[in-house]
Amino acid sequence: MRFFGAFSVPASLSAIAFAVVAALPLRALAGEPLAAPGGADRDPAIAGRLLALDPDHISAREVAEVLARVPAPRIVLLQGSFAPITMEPFAEFLIGMGYPPDRIRNPRDGGYSSSSFTDSRQVAGALAWYYETEGMRPLVIGHSQGGMLAIRVLHDLAGGFGDTIPVWNPITDTAEARTAIVDPLSGSSRPVVGLRLPYAAAIATGKLARVLLGQWTMLDKLREIPDSAEEFTGFAIEWDLIAGLFPRSDPYLASGSAAVRNVILPATYTHIGLPATGHLATNPVTRAWIEAYAPDGNAAIPDGADVDTTNLLHAADIWHSVKRHWAREAQRLVAAQHQDAK
Repeated sequence: MRFFGAFSVPASLSAIAFAVVAALPLRALAGEPLAAPGGADRDPAIAGRLLALDPDHISAREVAEVLARVPAPRIVLLQGSFAPITMEPFAEFLIGMGYPPDRIRNPRDGGYSSSSFTDSRQVAGALAWYYETEGMRPLVIGHSQGGMLAIRVLHDLAGGFGDTIPVWNPITDTAEARTAIVDPLSGSSRPVVGLRLPYAAAIATGKLARVLLGQWTMLDKLREIPDSAEEFTGFAIEWDLIAGLFPRSDPYLASGSAAVRNVILPATYTHIGLPATGHLATNPVTRAWIEAYAPDGNAAIPDGADVDTTNLLHAADIWHSVKRHWAREAQRLVAAQHQDAK
C-alpha cells in the first residue's frame, strides 16, 4: 500500500485525484444512495493539496480547507453497557472538530452511537459493507463494553471466531446472502474475513465486566490485538473499579504486526464520564491544544478558571489518529485510481 506525502503532483495525477474526490464510488441500496462528503466540491486544486498532506501532521487549516472537502471514512462509535451513557457526546466532539456528521451517523436510524449488545459478526459484516459502498475502510472506537465489542470485531475479521462472516446491510438491518464483497479499489472479490481496519480504539475496557457479564470467550483475547487493525490505541484509568483496571494491569499487545499503543489517563477522569468531550471543541483554549497535539509531545495541559480540560487527553489523541487516517484513506483512493490509470 502506498501513501503520498509531500511532493510535486503531476498534472495527470492531479486530474485523476480530482475525479476521485468529485465522484466517490457508491452503491445505491434500499432505493437511496449514501451521500459522499466532498462530492459537491469540484476544485482540482483540492485534490493536489490532499496528495501533498503529511498525515502525521495535519493542521486545523488543512482540516478545514482540504479534508473537509474530500471523502471521509465511516466512524462507528460503540457505547458501553450502561444505556444512558452513549457515545453521542463524543460524536459531537468529532463533528465540532470538523468531521462530517454523515460519516458518523447510522444510515438506518440517524443515531451517532451504537449499542454494544450487538453481535460482533453483524458489526464486522457492516464494516465490510461500508467499505464496499463508500470506498474507504471504517474506523471503530468503543467505550467500556463498546471497546470489548470493537476488539471482538477485530478478532472476527482476523478469523478468530470462524472462517466466514455474512455481509450485513446497515440500511435494511439484515444479512446479505454472501460472505464476500467487491473491493472498491481493486474491483476484485474478497471475503469479509481478512478485512483490515486502519484504526480502532478501546476506552476503559476491562476484564472484570467480561466476567460479570459472562463474556468468557473474550477473556484470553481482550488484550490481544490481531492484524485486522493497522493501528490500535487502548485507553485506561488506573484504579477504574468499574472496568476492573488497576496499576500495572495487562497492557494491550499486538499478536502480529498491528501498531498498538497504551495510554494511561489522568486519575481525575471517570469511567462513566469519558465520552463527554463535546465541550473541548467549543472552548478556544482546549481546541487549540487539541489541534496542536502530538502523541509524542509533552505540552502542558492548559489551565484557567474558564477552561474545562476534562477528558482532554484521550479526545486529543483520538482526534490526532482520526485526522491521520482520514488523510491516508482519502490518499489511498487516489493511489488506487492512479494504479488503475497506468
